[in-house]
Amino acid sequence: MTGEPPLETGWLPTTSDGDTLLRRYLLNLADSTAAITRSLGGRERRDERFALADAGRPAGFASSGLLLQPVVDDAVAETLAEVAHFYGFGSDEVRGEVTLFSPWPTPDLRPHGWHLVGHPPLHLLPAGAVAPPPPAGLRIERVADEETLARWERVAVAAYPFRDLRGFGRGALLGAAILADDRHRLWLGSVGETDLAAAQAYIAHGLTDVLLVATLRQARRQGYGAAMTWAAATAEPAQPTMLLSSDDGRPVYDRMGFLPLSRWTLWYRYR
Repeated sequence: MTGEPPLETGWLPTTSDGDTLLRRYLLNLADSTAAITRSLGGRERRDERFALADAGRPAGFASSGLLLQPVVDDAVAETLAEVAHFYGFGSDEVRGEVTLFSPWPTPDLRPHGWHLVGHPPLHLLPAGAVAPPPPAGLRIERVADEETLARWERVAVAAYPFRDLRGFGRGALLGAAILADDRHRLWLGSVGETDLAAAQAYIAHGLTDVLLVATLRQARRQGYGAAMTWAAATAEPAQPTMLLSSDDGRPVYDRMGFLPLSRWTLWYRYR
């Protein structure tokens, strides 16, 4: 009936933060990406349709877009044109690739220049989980200063597939300003004097999002990755934890008690 408020969809501008766990996760991820990009001196744009962040150079997931509502066929061209304008697609300057995350299936974006990465699963660990003891010899420390941040970043860049960042040095992934934001938390895993694993989480909107867990290749299959995930996932044990994973990494989260919720759609485009 004319004049009546729209039916709740879960992605209206007026939808409350706590409407669903998905809504909380979307807002958490949008905020964390913006915070990372700001720490690198980048820029952002956000409205009811999407949250866009751009570090202006290769910087992991700091240059990425997140759909905050589904894109339907009659709006896809207009939406993608605005995304393309923000990121400057078509210029001669090489500034790395841009990733576009969608919690929902999308129309085929390949005619618009995008490449499909896949459909990563979203997981939930209910509140109250208790971490088991870490493997013998593994020391996990919270990153609290720039020296430790530099060590964390070296491990993260080497262990995660950030091949285009390996020549950047300090500041490739995170700016030092991130240390002043208690919502953003980092852990470094070491055995003896050797740093070998990293984890990253963001805590906002009533949940913890595990953003990154990475272990150097020579240290894998020893339980270090799971221990780092536990450190991040139980940072606020009274809150639920969520994360996006690859299919290869999914068995680790299954064993930890994470519950698979849905699959997202992930695209990327070079510029």
